[in-house]
Amino acid sequence: MKYVLISGGVVSGLGKGVTASSIGVVLKACGLRVTSIKIDPYLNIDAGTMSPFEHGEVFVLDDGGEVDLDLGNYERFLDVTLTKDNNITTGKIYQSVLEKERKGDYLGKTVQVVPHITDAIKDWIESVAVIPVDGKEGPADVCVIELGGTVGDIESMPFIEALRQLSFQVGPDNFCLIHVSLIPVLGVVGEQKTKPTQHSVRELRALGLTPHLLTSRSAEPLLESTKEKLSKFCHVPIENILNIHDVPNIWHIPLLLRNQNAHHSILQQLNLLNQATPPDLQQWTEMAETFDSLTESVRIAMVGKYVGLTDSYLSVVKALLHACVARSLKPSIDWIAASDLEDESAKSTPEAHAAAWTTLKSADCVLVPGGFGDRGVRGMMLAAKYARENNVPYLGICLGMQIAVIEFARSVLGWENANSVEFDAQTPNPVVIFMPEGSRTHMGSTMRLGSRRTLLQTSDCFTSKLYGSSEYVDERHRHRYEVNPDVIGTLEEAGLQFVGKDESGKRMEILELPSHPFYVGVQFHPEFKSRPARPSALFLGLILAATGKLEAYISRQNGS
Repeated sequence: MKYVLISGGVVSGLGKGVTASSIGVVLKACGLRVTSIKIDPYLNIDAGTMSPFEHGEVFVLDDGGEVDLDLGNYERFLDVTLTKDNNITTGKIYQSVLEKERKGDYLGKTVQVVPHITDAIKDWIESVAVIPVDGKEGPADVCVIELGGTVGDIESMPFIEALRQLSFQVGPDNFCLIHVSLIPVLGVVGEQKTKPTQHSVRELRALGLTPHLLTSRSAEPLLESTKEKLSKFCHVPIENILNIHDVPNIWHIPLLLRNQNAHHSILQQLNLLNQATPPDLQQWTEMAETFDSLTESVRIAMVGKYVGLTDSYLSVVKALLHACVARSLKPSIDWIAASDLEDESAKSTPEAHAAAWTTLKSADCVLVPGGFGDRGVRGMMLAAKYARENNVPYLGICLGMQIAVIEFARSVLGWENANSVEFDAQTPNPVVIFMPEGSRTHMGSTMRLGSRRTLLQTSDCFTSKLYGSSEYVDERHRHRYEVNPDVIGTLEEAGLQFVGKDESGKRMEILELPSHPFYVGVQFHPEFKSRPARPSALFLGLILAATGKLEAYISRQNGS
């Protein structure tokens, strides 16, 4: 196995995840099979219990793993299906070592960070690296490892030591270290400063790791004199100094790396030049150039709880992008804080209230994404009601589907107190109830998680036609609450149609409103399986409906 390690210096948030994904894309374009691992040095076992405000969205894998959003980048860029073990955290490592210690596996030895924790890290990396993730038999050729955080952080020290040992263990031909660093420009002087990177590389070398390539993040392309300085003081050949400057969209980054011969430097270090072919990035070039040339846009009202941090809905944003680009449109997302639509905000923050409603009413379609807790729920119901009554295309995901059911029960059935037991445990009309599969006391990994099969109840519905399947769809889930099966008959008599159910027939997965141009709610998260060249069927449906082209598209698909 060949390893490519991506570390980061100076500041966090430099785009190590996108860099790691892009390097994977270039290596894959050279004919190599690539897998990836993300190391998160925090003590949480996984990302499942973390607030989206603190850490961005929680990405869900097929096997139910709740992981860092960077694994979403890897899956989208590399078109692979990762496992929860591809995300290593300090919590997971310590948990595995302590479980062994309790069982007596260390035979009375004193259990220490070195060698027990570092050995556990190395063993984990080596065992996960050989798991095939691209649907083919046998292990990949290259494993790209992203080390989260910044070099020098106390919490990442055991990982750096383990990776130092791993590089020595596998030999120089099987290990390539790429260090991502920032080259700031001070406003007054206007000069590209290399000193922070020099210090970062010096710290890395003091810990026993020397970068083979240096990837410099900057606003503008690096000057030749800056590259020379970096090469001289960071002990890296000038041809191995790469620059990722700001680009119009991230699909340009693999092209940027290819244009700087990054693949040649990596393949040379890993002794893979004879095995690899010249990189074929034709599809990426077309995608990047197509997106740059788009002029027409579609306005999407995103009504959510965590709109202050767009990373909270990263996969939803990417799925909208994929669907829009497939229809030669630019996504214009209007973020609306759900609480701003509520009547209370008309009194407390009248300007925000008025602005939110103006934005909602000028949108071509409405999307209510997932979330937990009762904040902003009334605002989401108002958005769903507006979309339903005014024939505006609506897609509700997870909580967004439950919102649609509650709003329908209140407005159409006249059940004024209809609610979810998540928001009101004593509601006389519980249309959304707690799901028996979960645990009431433990938060981590207690939900209905991962890929589950949804059986379509009819082929005469938007969902079936968009997916091109009359039998079933497989999508990823992350939720604790379900639509109450006891009220389905009443809701369907009033016009709501549940066109997708789980294999038991008791869990409602997909709802549609046949009398509406496009009013769809899904209990699963279709955004997690959207890919740049293969947009999610339901997101594509939303964009088609928003531009008045859904019927024509479905007729064409059925005709073919």
